[in-house]
Amino acid sequence: MVRIKKILFISTKNKLNTDETRTIKVFYSNNNLDPQISCNKVFPVDRIISKSGSLIENTLKALLGEMNRVDVEKEYDTNINQGTFVKSWSLKDGVARVDFNDILELNAGGSCRVSAIRAQITETLKQFPTVQEVIISIDGRSEDILQP
Repeated sequence: MVRIKKILFISTKNKLNTDETRTIKVFYSNNNLDPQISCNKVFPVDRIISKSGSLIENTLKALLGEMNRVDVEKEYDTNINQGTFVKSWSLKDGVARVDFNDILELNAGGSCRVSAIRAQITETLKQFPTVQEVIISIDGRSEDILQP
């Protein structure tokens, strides 16, 4: 499985104001926690996001953002390509629809990697009680995307 590592080095000098932030979870693969490499098994990592703006949008930005050094050292890994971004999203009747740019599926061949990408996005959004289902699309297409 091809893994893309994005690393962000975070300074701990400035403490975040908890009145303006909240803690959410993003989900990553981790072969230490899943030695059988089941592909669709992902694990939560805490992230601090702003309370201003949309909870879903800020959470997706955190998932697509760079990984921090501590998570990389603990061997968490993302399968989502650097440069992937959300073009649009909606949440209605428990269904979150998220449309990404085509970078999401660039070199994303192989059933294991495709399953891991879907799991990262789906589990990250399903942590919220208002999300029961996640529909992923790329440039408006949902049928022929993320194929092995």
